Amino acid sequence: MSHQPFTAAALRGAVDLSSLKRPAPPAGPASGAAGTSTDGASVVIEGTDASIRDVIAASAQHPVVMVLWSRRLQESAEFVATLTTVANRYAGRFQLVTVDVDANPTILQAFQVQAVPVSFAFVQGQPVPLFEGVQPEAQVTAVVDQVLALAAQHGVTGTVAAGAEAPEADQAEVEPPLPPLHQKAFDAIEAGDLDAAASAYREALAQSPADADARLGLAQVGLMQRTQDADLQAARAAAAADPADVDAQILVADLDLLGGHVEDAFVRLVDTVRITADADRNRAREHLVELFEVIGTSDERVVRARKALMSALF
Repeated sequence: MSHQPFTAAALRGAVDLSSLKRPAPPAGPASGAAGTSTDGASVVIEGTDASIRDVIAASAQHPVVMVLWSRRLQESAEFVATLTTVANRYAGRFQLVTVDVDANPTILQAFQVQAVPVSFAFVQGQPVPLFEGVQPEAQVTAVVDQVLALAAQHGVTGTVAAGAEAPEADQAEVEPPLPPLHQKAFDAIEAGDLDAAASAYREALAQSPADADARLGLAQVGLMQRTQDADLQAARAAAAADPADVDAQILVADLDLLGGHVEDAFVRLVDTVRITADADRNRAREHLVELFEVIGTSDERVVRARKALMSALF
């Protein structure tokens, strides 16, 4: 649980943001750089797969601090509360963006974090690593001061006004509309109807079997469906009690993936493939391949896990 020193060199970039494209499925409505939160203030907003590029672009005007967290982890929720307290005290000198990784897998994939909470700052669109894990308020305040000093060195001194209206996006930057069935899935996710979202993606695949975004969207919705009522501690206990219980191992792998423990999820299912046989073995293999789709087949962790899977099978 440490933080990185801040220098101008840090702005070369800490992570690869190339995967932050318009996702499928989006987990929330697109918003502008100064979008408002549920309480009407723009000092603290919720970042989503759909809005995150606009949020990062806004760091050309004001510093942005982003925290990746999970509703399933109490300590990460408490850390979000700490960051919110600090952000409100600074009264708009930076914008706090909270990202629930359970609902926003594209952002989780882009940052390739192994555990949450984890925090980054953005200045002029470039990421700077801040914290891994929970930090006390005093430490957060000290690091925020460094972020503001670094931003000032780069001429980023704008502020975010509470209750500000989102600026109109430049027409050249407006995203094209989603295909109708993708939009239908998007709307269903917004309404909390995961079954309807899955149905829309299946219909899209029936019409166009090569629709990679629909395939990814369906895999992501399936992940949310399988884990929405799961108890993490009970799931881990069941998996530990019977390593050959494929259903138990699959559930924990799903929960690990949502929590950012991607490699743990992959290792668990590869090990399950090794110790099972016949239908159980095939089910574990198929589920692992589905999780590869959720993360992205070109991801290095997927490439490594595929090799491990081949070794386990042969």
